[in-house]
Amino acid sequence: MTQQAQSADIHTAHADFLDRMARMAIGKTTGGMAPSTLWSAMADWAVHLGTAPGKQAMLTEKALSAPGILAARMMEPDVTLPVKDDRRFASELWDRPPFSVLRDSFLLTEDWWQTATTGVRGMSPGNEAALSFAVRQALDTVSPTNFPHLNPEVLSRARETYGASVVRGLMNTAADVHAKVAPDPAPRQTPSELTVGQGLATTPGKVVARSHLAELIQYGPTTGTVHPEPVLIIPAWIMKFYILDLSAHNSMVRWLVDQGHTVFMISWRNPGAEDRDLGMQNYLDQGPRMALDAIEAITGSRRMHGVGYCLGGTLLAIQAAAMKRDGDDRLASMTLLAAQADFSEPGELALFVSEAQVALLEDLMAQQGYLDGNQMAGAFTMLRSNDLVWSRLIHENMMGEQAEPNDMMAWNADTTRMPYRMHSEYLRGLFLENRLSHGKYRIDGKTVSLTDLDLPICAVGTEKDHVAPWTSVYKIHHLTDADVTFILTNGGHNAGIISEPGHRHRHYRMATTPHAGRYLDHEAWRKETPVQDGSWWTGWGTWLRAGSGARVAPPPMGRPDAGYRVLCDAPGDYVFQT
Repeated sequence: MTQQAQSADIHTAHADFLDRMARMAIGKTTGGMAPSTLWSAMADWAVHLGTAPGKQAMLTEKALSAPGILAARMMEPDVTLPVKDDRRFASELWDRPPFSVLRDSFLLTEDWWQTATTGVRGMSPGNEAALSFAVRQALDTVSPTNFPHLNPEVLSRARETYGASVVRGLMNTAADVHAKVAPDPAPRQTPSELTVGQGLATTPGKVVARSHLAELIQYGPTTGTVHPEPVLIIPAWIMKFYILDLSAHNSMVRWLVDQGHTVFMISWRNPGAEDRDLGMQNYLDQGPRMALDAIEAITGSRRMHGVGYCLGGTLLAIQAAAMKRDGDDRLASMTLLAAQADFSEPGELALFVSEAQVALLEDLMAQQGYLDGNQMAGAFTMLRSNDLVWSRLIHENMMGEQAEPNDMMAWNADTTRMPYRMHSEYLRGLFLENRLSHGKYRIDGKTVSLTDLDLPICAVGTEKDHVAPWTSVYKIHHLTDADVTFILTNGGHNAGIISEPGHRHRHYRMATTPHAGRYLDHEAWRKETPVQDGSWWTGWGTWLRAGSGARVAPPPMGRPDAGYRVLCDAPGDYVFQT
């Protein structure tokens, strides 16, 4: 290489370093959000709205009619407001002036902006979704519910408690501030029923295998005989596994064991900076593949049921396709819990996954070697800001209430990290480029195709999922050559899955579509499939039993002669890593 070429490479490297440092600074300032995404959306909107005189005229008419609607509502409250209901204003206290005027003004303003930022011909769908979301977030911050002197519920509570609610709210606010700014705040006392190993993740079991990235837990039998096909559960690597083994009453693991299944669970390591270069191939080799070999050696069974939750389901689908490619038939069935294989329509989460966003996150992760759990949690919080931010602000900081902690809240606060390389590969390969559904995803240096899959598949979607919309989960129907049993249950990404029998107000739809059967789009499927009351677990349990053999004696816990001795009791060591 000539001296001139070396000099050019040095200058390029210096320029890249400065650019990376600048993006790192932006990422730290914005909490990992790329401002260019919003800027481009605003520019796209301004250009196309500026050349749409019809849309402008409609918006002008809509704005000019608002005062008349407000006046009519003040004179006659029964006049219908031309906007959808908003549960933030469900209390009857909002029906009284002047609060009713504040409510109606806000809702009309919100409706105007929703109309203004959607349906603008020529605007790209991605930019429309991003701008609409950003405007909605901005308006949510100025909702009259968020100001104590404008919220009749807050004022009523203050009167009822003679100001005690205000004092308690200030104390809650002071505690929140102290927890954020104190250099070494005292840890909060956690009740034993919300502590891992005491009240959470208590299903008896043993860790029977361990890699650098994963522990494999085998749960002890509670029945005299078991189905010969073990069940391997693969949770997402962005969560602690015990979401599926919460309290004793709502543990999916405990329920499966009680149904006569031998259950194995992967518990992922919480990676640090030293794991920065571990990617999808490493997670596949040290997770599902390690587990499959161990389960076969311990149980002696060549056939097993695979269950994957969220991104764990995506990883399971990749592994299943790789196994089919290589002639490995050990999977008897595959269950995908709120898991996507096609990321073309991932819902509002796509707002946080663009080229600009991924580049910013990559530069942010380059310094620390991983993406922090709190940084990931920020995006999910924004998707449900009314529930997770503003509702908490009103009830805890204005009305002096204190939410009773529960097992789901304890699990949700137990955040995990993702290695730099893994997170980059997952965002680019799956979200941005959607390689898996296009037959372009490579494992072991070779591509895998979901069309190779012909094993029985059960896919579960939840009606209010912000992370993996059920309409996206439903796409598994036309990605494989398998008979697909689809279950749609009420609830969200987590609460909809943790839906134990006996849980109140639960319902689900369940239907099987043979590979050679008539394809229905998701809306037609929902209309044609009847609603069933109760937990979807029972329907899934029937499906699992139908694909299992006659019951046999339980296998041993571990198998030292095959190299799988018991390493420790469940829930293992990795789950305690912070």
